Amino acid sequence: MPMFQPRIKDGDGDGRILDVESAVKDGVLGGGAVAVCGGEKLDLKKMIEELNLCEVPSVFICPISLEPMQDPVTLCTGQTYERSNILKWFSLGHYTCPTTMQELWDDTLTPNTTLHHLTHTWFSHKYVQMKKRSEDAEGRASKLLANLKRVKGQARVQTLKELHRVVANHSTARKTVVDEGGAALVSSLLGPFTSYAIGSEVVAILVNLSLTSEAKMSLMQPAKVSSVVDVLNEGSIETKINCVRLIEMLMEEENDFRTEFVSSHSLLVALMRLVRNKRHPNGHLPALALLKSISTLKEVRSLIVSIGAIPHLLELIPVLNPECVELALSVLDILSSVPQGKQALKDCSNTIPTMVKLLMRITECCTDYALSILCSVCNLSPQECSMRAVDAGLAAKLLLVIQSGCSPALKQRAAELLKLCSLNCSDTIFISKCKLTRTIQ
Repeated sequence: MPMFQPRIKDGDGDGRILDVESAVKDGVLGGGAVAVCGGEKLDLKKMIEELNLCEVPSVFICPISLEPMQDPVTLCTGQTYERSNILKWFSLGHYTCPTTMQELWDDTLTPNTTLHHLTHTWFSHKYVQMKKRSEDAEGRASKLLANLKRVKGQARVQTLKELHRVVANHSTARKTVVDEGGAALVSSLLGPFTSYAIGSEVVAILVNLSLTSEAKMSLMQPAKVSSVVDVLNEGSIETKINCVRLIEMLMEEENDFRTEFVSSHSLLVALMRLVRNKRHPNGHLPALALLKSISTLKEVRSLIVSIGAIPHLLELIPVLNPECVELALSVLDILSSVPQGKQALKDCSNTIPTMVKLLMRITECCTDYALSILCSVCNLSPQECSMRAVDAGLAAKLLLVIQSGCSPALKQRAAELLKLCSLNCSDTIFISKCKLTRTIQ
């Protein structure tokens, strides 16, 4: 049986053959003694799952599953596979080598113990390094929390910056901070006199933690919410996004969340600024998601309309990505449920042409939102809006919706809107705008 020999390229890019023992000896694959943790040999499967590495030497990868091999076996062709994968290949009636497609003259599966040892050694090395970094991060997080209780001024800012870096990069550090009451300690720094330097780091730390209900309740104090809104208005794009994420996290506490926390003119204006920021489109999605969550609160809808959200969103829709368009449409649809929202949508000259263009363009959900908005506007002023909608090509679009594979409810809404338009337009204009002849054919 030939020994499995992985092909590895040298520094000059020329192919050369190395056996696995040479690879270990020469340090090509980072070999070494098999590591142990707690006096026991590390389990390969556990290490592979916990490390979840994106880059693994190709010699360890099964050609069938493209996953690291835990039980490598070699065929008579010299190719090595994960045992379970090659057995499945055989069970499907294949009696060839999956890589070379050679017919097998011997179906013996020879355990590749050398490769298994090398794989275990490589993953053990990475696993021990990870555990050491995690332990260092835990200790560092504990030390930083202790320092935070006594330092002030610029030293406090630097301590928070370092704690932010640690929790952002290590899950074990995040758990340590939560277990040691760090969330309450950090959030206690928010208040009416919190500086931007402190507030931005506090928010950045909190959004990385799994906050308990008690921690969220503590953050819902008016002075702390106000501090977060101030940071949202002043911060960099990263800080603004962190503030939005933190407020979204607080809104998840449905039983304890109070509407007045987001009934803030300053908060809504800051959100709309983030939505309208074309230089930083990465802020659009989180800002629209939070705006949608806030708009579900009936008491706040009129306030959202009053800050000019409707014309701003209509202006932005053509440049947003599909996911953001769907969120923007959902907000507009929710706002159309209040009289001020319906009137604002009617008064915007681009409402009807924008909604008509979106029909059957992105997703069925977007079509549903657009139809709902058109229904609200046309029902508010049937004669005026129906004429404008038909002129914008609505009738032909509605016929497409009715003939499409959309849901029955959506088709019914389209039929009702089509009927409303036909009743408020002359027959000649309506038929010409429908392009009925082509549609029927």
